[in-house]
Amino acid sequence: MSEKPTVLLAGKNSIRRADFLAKATETEWRFLTCDAAEEPDRFPEALAEADAVIGGSRFDVPPTNRLKLYQIPFTGYDWITPVDLPKGVVFCNTHEHETTIAEHVLLGMLEFQIGLMRDTHPMMKTKSYNGRSISAGPMHRELRGRTVGIVGYGHIGREVARRCKAFGMTVMAVSRTVRDEPDLVDWYGTVAEMDRLLADSDFVIVCAPLDDSTRGMIDTAQFALMKPDAVICNVGRGEVIDEAALYAALADNRIRGGILDVWYVYPSKEDPNPWPSRFPFQKLDNVILSPHNSAWTEEMSTRRWTFVASQLDRFARGETLRNVCFEGQG
Repeated sequence: MSEKPTVLLAGKNSIRRADFLAKATETEWRFLTCDAAEEPDRFPEALAEADAVIGGSRFDVPPTNRLKLYQIPFTGYDWITPVDLPKGVVFCNTHEHETTIAEHVLLGMLEFQIGLMRDTHPMMKTKSYNGRSISAGPMHRELRGRTVGIVGYGHIGREVARRCKAFGMTVMAVSRTVRDEPDLVDWYGTVAEMDRLLADSDFVIVCAPLDDSTRGMIDTAQFALMKPDAVICNVGRGEVIDEAALYAALADNRIRGGILDVWYVYPSKEDPNPWPSRFPFQKLDNVILSPHNSAWTEEMSTRRWTFVASQLDRFARGETLRNVCFEGQG
């Protein structure tokens, strides 16, 4: 590019990273900041000057706009479609959360097998040895020799597989496209073969993104295939698992438990602190709940914004962009 390109940091999250991006980019950029929620009248003017936008919401982009790149600093984009952006605008996302989420998943799996924080530690604090010999337990389970089934084998699924193999587990996976990863996956099938994975797995890890093909893909029929001793973990999107079927499977003890990080109800201006489902998951004693924060560490955030800076450099140099999700069709 002959002139210095302009990037619009759209929204509070991006605006907070203005100084970081200015230091982390190797190419020269003109930085604009505007939160459409706070300055709705100014936002179209700022957008009209932008070659690239860093943000995370939908907005109207005139076809004659100079915009060529919309980069989101996170992964999920089920809230936007190609028709929402004009032709010529490349939409890209950001990963860098997969190792952090995989650690969260393994923590939940280990807690279900060992019960350190929910069982052993509370007992020791209140009852000491509880009148038993140190050679008498309490007994707990192992991950070694168990089978984990990964539904949606992408960035997160691969990192979960790496850690499970280190624990001596058998790894099964399904995704739209079967990959050749014999060192990590012992059995790999398409989504059409998911029934086998559900029937054979001691832990089912749902990492699938949400779209029309995955919405409700695990429902009552799928839970009926699972082992009664199985544990399901969802770190993909809540609605990939049917809400009512999930609650019934857990409440009726059709499966052993759940590790749930993604949900069906999220905070809003109207209700800033809702329960995460219309069903009372919080009253069940066989679930581990978290508020969609399995990815959140300072290190992960720094990795993401470092990627965003490198993406801006690629754009300015005319290099191939990474993590291209789609091009605008509007």
